[in-house]
Amino acid sequence: MSKQTLVLLYGGRSAEREVSVLSAESLMRAVNYDKYLVKTYFISQTGDFIKTQEFSSQPSADEKLMTNDSIRLDQKIKASDIYEENAVVFPVLHGPMGEDGSIQGFLEVLKMPYVGTNILSSSVAMDKITTKHVLESAGVPQVAYTVYLEGQDLEAAILEATDKLDFPIFVKPANMGSSVGISKVEDVNSLRSAIELALKYDSRILIEQGVVAREIEVGILGNSDVKTTEAGEVVKDVAFYDYQAKYIDNKITMAIPAEIDGQVMAQMRTYAELAFRAIGGCGLSRCDFFLAEDGSIYLNELNTMPGFTQWSMYPLLWENMGLAYSDLIDQLIDLAQEMFYKRESHLI
Repeated sequence: MSKQTLVLLYGGRSAEREVSVLSAESLMRAVNYDKYLVKTYFISQTGDFIKTQEFSSQPSADEKLMTNDSIRLDQKIKASDIYEENAVVFPVLHGPMGEDGSIQGFLEVLKMPYVGTNILSSSVAMDKITTKHVLESAGVPQVAYTVYLEGQDLEAAILEATDKLDFPIFVKPANMGSSVGISKVEDVNSLRSAIELALKYDSRILIEQGVVAREIEVGILGNSDVKTTEAGEVVKDVAFYDYQAKYIDNKITMAIPAEIDGQVMAQMRTYAELAFRAIGGCGLSRCDFFLAEDGSIYLNELNTMPGFTQWSMYPLLWENMGLAYSDLIDQLIDLAQEMFYKRESHLI
């Protein structure tokens, strides 16, 4: 039986490109090579598509994928050259220009099945402000917030934030993940500089109430038939779980399943499915919650392409449910093909 081609798209233009490389390298080692031929394509920081390695069997442990530091521009291709009939794409891309609907639209134009959420749900979930509006309408609880849009009166926005919110306050670019550009602030002067930092990454800024809370995460898998995992907890060795702590210093551990009340976990799983359906999700997502000291539950965000290394929370949540990493990949590919055929059938 001939193998199906799995196209791994990785890298990308966002500040989260290093996470993408780690995820892609884990995927390329875990794929079932009895079923798939893997072709990898690197998207550089400048947006070039580079043809990289192909694997018909499991690569060695020391095999590395191309990065911006080892780029081979002589292998540059047209973006459309990734097309291959009957191939499935795993766009293991995080952040803007990867997780925001742009690459999903490109793949739909190419008529290629792809792993993950569609154009609309990707773009909605990528924008933290839009996510809040959608989830508010669905009745999903969230922490209090205000918004600053570039070009508005900054001092008026600061006044509104300090009037409605209590310190500490978190300032976040609306369209960025992995804690990039996020600041925890304790006073007005810090709030002003945090907004200026966030504006380097986006023109839409979310200003959010800080809460003393545990960070609890639930995995989601499925299209019309949506399944959720037991919750896992991010256990931090630092006060603020930022990009450096997540990916550089590794100052976190994970408790899977989380040691929380069974009713609380059940409520989170219900909210996770409700939120996923509200944004029109398909394929996969990771739903991140705050569990406050008073027992209140707040949905923090939906991550439509969570980190996908073998030690990332999302695959570990499914491993806890009895679904191994390589089998999870198989299911995601099946879901991608299912959604592709469904989308095509709607074009009547």
